[in-house]
Amino acid sequence: MHSNSNKAKPFLKWAGGKTQLLKEIGKSIPNNLTKSTFTYIEPFVGSGAVLFWILQKYPKIEYAVINDVNIDLINTYKVIKEQPQDLIEILRFFEEEYHYLDKDTEAKKVYYYEKRTAYNTRTASKTRQAAYFIFLNKTCFNGLYRVNKKNGFNVPMGRYVKPTICDIPNILNVNRLLQKVQILTGDFEIVPTNQSDPTFYYFDPPYKPLTETASFTAYAKTGFTDKDQIRLARFCQDIHNNGNYWMLSNSNPLSPDGTLSFFQTIYKDFNIREVQAKRSINSNGQKRGKLSELLITNYQYDKVIQTSLF
Repeated sequence: MHSNSNKAKPFLKWAGGKTQLLKEIGKSIPNNLTKSTFTYIEPFVGSGAVLFWILQKYPKIEYAVINDVNIDLINTYKVIKEQPQDLIEILRFFEEEYHYLDKDTEAKKVYYYEKRTAYNTRTASKTRQAAYFIFLNKTCFNGLYRVNKKNGFNVPMGRYVKPTICDIPNILNVNRLLQKVQILTGDFEIVPTNQSDPTFYYFDPPYKPLTETASFTAYAKTGFTDKDQIRLARFCQDIHNNGNYWMLSNSNPLSPDGTLSFFQTIYKDFNIREVQAKRSINSNGQKRGKLSELLITNYQYDKVIQTSLF
């Protein structure tokens, strides 16, 4: 079933997507953001759940910046922003072909892996590459995005019967919202930190694994290490020093010996709040469900209503 709403929503399934945390994130944003214009910056955009929500919740945002290290993901954002009709035409064709093979599992597998191989060659036009990206996301196992060390997408086919591959209304809604958004590709440190206008940052980096065996670092071939987490904390300190405001979400790896946890240590000068989030993507069904996560801000949560942020 295709979307009939005029509200933009994530155009991808995404491990770690923040749709389930929007209520908590919304409660943690100072109310007075709605009273004046401001800039929104998201250095790890992922599926864009927070981006789309905040752009529609706060129409006074005149300018936004998004970034991600995943080149293929960012290419898809740019194509939706600049060539939505061309993308829709290709996706509609993919959807018709895939649905035609509905009851022929072997033919569907051949079709899926042909598209995966074509995607991994990265020789197609930017528009077709974006179409491959969305097709694979909608038809692969659990909507995972995982690459090997050679940057090859290696997720097997999922078991969806007739997945929506071409959601025309939502692509057009996302296209509309992206017109006020600058789209960058690279490390989080490339986003601007010295904005003259009031600026609010939301960080959703790759989560620190809760255990050594739970690591999911294959979102990009380079991974995201503890050193990167520490570098990000220093980056947040710089933003704070420049007089801007930020919120960051991450996992809650508790210290087994009762001492300060990793994030309590590197964000010791800021405000850390525990929230509950639902994890729905895990190869082990018993590990899906509510888990403790952290929301970290450089302003006090209990004063977001009373205190003027800017």
